[in-house]
Amino acid sequence: MTANIVLALVVLANGLAAGVLVGTELGGFPLMRALPADQYVTTHAFFSTRYDPFMPACLLGTVLGDTAAVLLAGSATQALFFGLAAAAALVTILISLTKNVPLNKWVQRADPHRPPADWQARRTNWGLWNRRRTLLVSAAFVANCVAIALA
Repeated sequence: MTANIVLALVVLANGLAAGVLVGTELGGFPLMRALPADQYVTTHAFFSTRYDPFMPACLLGTVLGDTAAVLLAGSATQALFFGLAAAAALVTILISLTKNVPLNKWVQRADPHRPPADWQARRTNWGLWNRRRTLLVSAAFVANCVAIALA
């Protein structure tokens, strides 16, 4: 029973995190990438505050839930997939904290009418790191699904 609750919560948290990042990758960022500097800064500042503390909680829940699932796994193969999911979610958190969050804070402080000369490069950089996060958290979701299918 406890294992089933952990699995349900980890898949929920991981699925929500993956869904948000996939949605950002498919819709939000392509829209923002097409905006001029002043509209980009305003739109990015709006979006970047909407997912806190939701996204960090989902990602942390995924790491903790997958770590618990490793201990509750019924087989070594299942534990391996839960471990891979935990690792991918943890790297997603590390990328968020070291790459995306600093860029989000920079955008929130930027003057939309006087962007720095490198604002386009920063915007591109944010998109590249967001794509990596999206791929990692999606890989974690697939690994969790495989692990559950092995039960």
